[in-house]
Amino acid sequence: MPVTATPETFTNLIAGVTRRLQGREIDATLAETLNTEFSAASPAYESIVAACREAIAAGWMCNREAGGIKFGRVIKPGPETHGFSVDVVHMSDVKGPHHRHPNGEIDLVMPLSPAAKFDGHGAGWVVYGPGSAHYPTVSGGEALVLYLLPEGAIEFTRG
Repeated sequence: MPVTATPETFTNLIAGVTRRLQGREIDATLAETLNTEFSAASPAYESIVAACREAIAAGWMCNREAGGIKFGRVIKPGPETHGFSVDVVHMSDVKGPHHRHPNGEIDLVMPLSPAAKFDGHGAGWVVYGPGSAHYPTVSGGEALVLYLLPEGAIEFTRG
C-alpha cells in the first residue's frame, strides 16, 4: 500500500491491474477473473481503496462536483496504464448521468457504507461490454467507483 498516494504512485498501483487487462475481451469472463485475482478481500483491493481515500483527502481525486456526484479523471489513457483511462467517482444514494461505453467499461466498486451498492453490485468488479449503456446508480449509502475506460472512451447521452 502506498504510504502517500500521489498521482504517480496511484498510476503505478493501477498499472498492476491494467497490465492484466491487455488483450482481454471486456465481458463477464473478465469480471470473474478480476473478482478472483483482485477480489474485495485481496491486498490489491485494499491498497486501491486506501490510495483513493488518501487522494481524496489530499484533494487531487474527486475534486469536481455536479449533481451530488464528486468525480474526476485521474489518469488519461496512455502506455503507463496500458491504454486505459481512470476516473473515480464518489456517490451517495444517487443516479448519475446516462452514458454509453463504446469500448466497454470496467468498474471497481468500493462501498464506504456497508450496504452501498453500485448498479446492484457490492464490493468488487463489474464489467460492461462494448456498446453498453447505463445510468450509474449508487444505492444503500456511499461508495467510490473506479472506472477503467479503454482509450478513455465514454459518450454521455440522454438515455
